[in-house]
Amino acid sequence: MKLDSAPLEIFGKAQTDIELELKHSNDFSLTPAIAQPVQPVVAESRQKQESVLVVFGTTFVTIFLAEIGDKTQLSTLLMSAQSHSPWVVFIGSAAALITTSLLGVLLGSWISSRLSPKTVEKSAGVMLLVISLMLFWDVFTSH
Repeated sequence: MKLDSAPLEIFGKAQTDIELELKHSNDFSLTPAIAQPVQPVVAESRQKQESVLVVFGTTFVTIFLAEIGDKTQLSTLLMSAQSHSPWVVFIGSAAALITTSLLGVLLGSWISSRLSPKTVEKSAGVMLLVISLMLFWDVFTSH
């Protein structure tokens, strides 16, 4: 007997006998069972978990690299050196960065509920392009 074929006998009855009994039966409550493939829950939660980690990692690296050497970091460095209270400056600057990030997330969430992702993406690209052009213009006109 091959493993992928149906058994020819079930409890001593041939498959054709069972089919005939079902066909001539007056009990219409018998319905054939439909096999549904079972999706493992672990695979879905693992995929969600990976996507959350990817989003977190991408966000962290992007913001971390964007903030290195910017005005905020230099201001924090100078305030820490001047005040001689580095932990107070750290808590104040961390609270400020968390607040501005929260505002960005809330505003982004609100905008994404009103506009299509393509429109948001194009708008962000145009804004970054305009900011870049303004920075280039400032550099060229200051010399």
